[in-house]
Amino acid sequence: MSLPERLFQLQQHGSNVRTELLAGLTTFLTMSYIVFVNPEILGTTGMDPGAVFVATCLAAAIGTTVMALAANFPVGMAPGMGLNAFFAFTVVGASGLPWQQALAAVFISGLVFLALSLVGARAWLVAGIPASLRAAIVAGIGLFLAIIALQKSGVIIANPDTLVTLGALNTPPPLLALGGFLLIAVLEARKVRGAILIGILAVTAAGWLIGDVKYQGLVSLPPSLAPTFLQLDLPGLLHHDGGAPVAVLLQVVLVFVLVEVFDATGTLYGVAGRAGLLKLPGAGRRFGRALLADSSAIIAGSLLGTSSTTAFAESASGVQAGGRTGLTALVVAALFLAALLFSPLAAMVPGYATAPALLFVAGLMLRELVDVVWDDLTEAVPAALCALAMPFTYSIANGLAFGFIAYAALKLGTGRWREAHPAVWLVAGLFVLRFAVE
Repeated sequence: MSLPERLFQLQQHGSNVRTELLAGLTTFLTMSYIVFVNPEILGTTGMDPGAVFVATCLAAAIGTTVMALAANFPVGMAPGMGLNAFFAFTVVGASGLPWQQALAAVFISGLVFLALSLVGARAWLVAGIPASLRAAIVAGIGLFLAIIALQKSGVIIANPDTLVTLGALNTPPPLLALGGFLLIAVLEARKVRGAILIGILAVTAAGWLIGDVKYQGLVSLPPSLAPTFLQLDLPGLLHHDGGAPVAVLLQVVLVFVLVEVFDATGTLYGVAGRAGLLKLPGAGRRFGRALLADSSAIIAGSLLGTSSTTAFAESASGVQAGGRTGLTALVVAALFLAALLFSPLAAMVPGYATAPALLFVAGLMLRELVDVVWDDLTEAVPAALCALAMPFTYSIANGLAFGFIAYAALKLGTGRWREAHPAVWLVAGLFVLRFAVE
């Protein structure tokens, strides 16, 4: 029996080495855009982009390897979209925490996430949150990413009278960003693998052709990880006077945990179900290992110097290509390690080249709104408030707070309080406490 067969039970899953290799390549191409987007986003906090690039690749490789060997799932992992934006623009930008303390908050959320997974509370929490609110959270994060993308590209700009207005579309950044967005959409519609990556590289190349991007080479040894490695400031975060106020710490950790729980758990269920893995013998045990791998990856990422690592929904592309085992994930991990050599290319990518990727992912996330129960106002109103508050208050945390508090209040006010799961009352109460002690 070959080593791949012993490790991944390929025959039992109806797969073979060639199929798994192709599936791994497919998954990597669809999620590799994160190695360009994540350093650009986290770089706005003052973090060294080169170090973040290395941390992103290593966190993705470590998390995906653990997923492959521990759970035997064809799921790729990397720092998540939405979570990196919350880290950069809300935790560091709006709340004012140094990025070192923000990394400490990610570390704490990883420990909480791990504890929830070990005691089974993670499944209780996911099952307790109403479908309408879960859909609104995903859609709201999408809207948050959209406004960031439109700002970064100059498509929208500040206006003293209307807050925002249309930017100068006759200048290169917004033109190239919108062109890149349309290119990605066309390629995705034509089922081209790696459409988002192609879009980023095409806009970067266009920027180079017009002299807006300086060529720095394609391949070199990876930058130093030292500027972010083990730089999390846990004492500073926990110290009441010199660190984060209680309200800020509560909000940050709570939001990280909630988004991690919904995003990662939903992705794992979706990808594993699509691959038919939930029907196999021992599926429950393997899924539990996948949850632990997911939780551990968050902790590892915070130590390396990046925002929360999570399971990527793009893994479904590899499943569509036939991936059924952890060998698919192992290929993804190996390719993320190989990506370490392309740091000069990552350093060349301008903000308006990553904006199309953000905007396209945002559009995909809005599809979740179809799962809101629009015929029931006690479901629809909190969901709408949750989704709208995220971009308009520039905070995922505020959107979550408004959504959960409104849901609890409407169920209570209409005499239907028994319909609200205890998890809803718990989360709503924590957000009320956050506002009360702020």
